[in-house]
Amino acid sequence: MQINTLKLNTPRKKRKTIGRGGKKGTYSGKGNKGQKARSGAHVNPLFEGGRSTLTDHLKKVRGFKSLRPKNIVVKIADLEKKFKDGDVINKESLIKSGLVDRIEIKTGRIKILGKAGLKKKLKVEKGILLSATSKESIEKAKGEIQS
Repeated sequence: MQINTLKLNTPRKKRKTIGRGGKKGTYSGKGNKGQKARSGAHVNPLFEGGRSTLTDHLKKVRGFKSLRPKNIVVKIADLEKKFKDGDVINKESLIKSGLVDRIEIKTGRIKILGKAGLKKKLKVEKGILLSATSKESIEKAKGEIQS
């Protein structure tokens, strides 16, 4: 084995070209004249030469979207069908009865609505909202509302 027969394992790096030298031609890859050919040039990437940009052509989303989640509505008529006299109405009982989904409870609050004639005595627990008419109909049926 001789020194002139040895080979390096790592490939040699390509020589870095500087300025106009090194096979880059007269314009150094910048093209002919214009704003981008100048030194220190910077053009906003969204600028499209004066024409309307893509973002200008898109639809404008108008209006307002509240960050507060919407209430999950439960009707008094449904409570009349699903619950017995003297039952307690809370989040767990509404899930078991199938009136409310478990996933919905994580995102929103439960509110009982409606003025249908309620005949059963129901106990409504603290975490559930009530409309004025539903509150009135529960009290008329001699039910309890915990506040």
